[in-house]
Amino acid sequence: MIVVTGATGNVGRHVVTEVAAAGHPVRAVTRTATGAQPAPGARLVQANPAVPETMEEALDGATALFLNYSAVRDATPQLLALAKKQGVRRVVLLSSAAVERAPANPIAQLHRALEEAVEESGLDWTFLRPDMFAVNTIRFWGGQIRDHGVVRAAYGDAALAPIDERDVAAVAATALTDPSARHLGQRYPLTGPEALTQRRMVELIGAALGRPLRFEEIARDRAVAEMAGLGVPEPVAQGLLTMHEGFTREPMPVAPPTHLITGKPAHTFAQWARLHVSDFTADSTAA
Repeated sequence: MIVVTGATGNVGRHVVTEVAAAGHPVRAVTRTATGAQPAPGARLVQANPAVPETMEEALDGATALFLNYSAVRDATPQLLALAKKQGVRRVVLLSSAAVERAPANPIAQLHRALEEAVEESGLDWTFLRPDMFAVNTIRFWGGQIRDHGVVRAAYGDAALAPIDERDVAAVAATALTDPSARHLGQRYPLTGPEALTQRRMVELIGAALGRPLRFEEIARDRAVAEMAGLGVPEPVAQGLLTMHEGFTREPMPVAPPTHLITGKPAHTFAQWARLHVSDFTADSTAA
C-alpha cells in the first residue's frame, strides 16, 4: 500500500494516477474529500498530515509514503514516527532545488529542514529536488494574460528550465514503486528538458493560445509588490528574484533527463502550455 499526501495538489494528483495505473494500491490523502475524484484504483482518505493523529487509518499497513512540505508543514517528525510505527519503510519527499543552489534562501531552509527530519527518521528515502514548476506561470502570469495579454515581470532574459508537474510525479511514482534499492538515498535534481527565457515562455503560451502575448520588463521593486499581491512574502519574492537575476547571466542548469529514471520522455514547456490553455483563458479562481 502506498500513501500519497497532497493527493489533490499539482503534483500529488498525478502521483496517485501514476501509482494506481502501475497496479499498486494507493490511498490518496486530502484534507477535504468533498468533490474530489480519485484515480481508478485509488482510495480517497480524508486526513490532515499536519495533524498526524488523523493519519493513523491512512498509514495502517502502508509500505511507502509520498510527502511534501505543503501537506505536512511543521509536523514532519511526528508524522514520520507514526508512519514508521504503522509499517512504512520508504519515503519519497518532494523537496526543492533551492536546497543545493541557494541554501540561505527561505524556501531552501524550509525544505532542508524537512529533508533532515526524513534523514533522521530511520526510514529509507528518496529526495526529489525540482526547480521551477511550469505550473507556477499560471499563478504569476495567469491573471495578466487573461485580462491584458501582457506579462509584466522582472528579468525577462532570465533563462529557466520549467518542469511539467507530470514529470515530477512520474519520478515520484517510480521511486515509490520500484522494488529495487536503486532510488534509495538519491537526491534527484529535476528540471524541464530545456532552458527558456521568461520572454520565450510567454511566446510559447501565446502560441498555445493562438494569440500574441507581450512581455513587459518592470523594475525589481515593482515585481516584489506584484508578487506580494499574490500572497508571496517579501523574503521569498526577493530570493526568487535574486535567482532570476543570476539566470540572466548564466542559464539555469538543465538536470539529467527524467527519462533516465522513469523510462518515459519528458514533456516540453510548449506541450505543457497546450495542455493548460484553459488556465490562461478563463478565471480558474472564480467560484
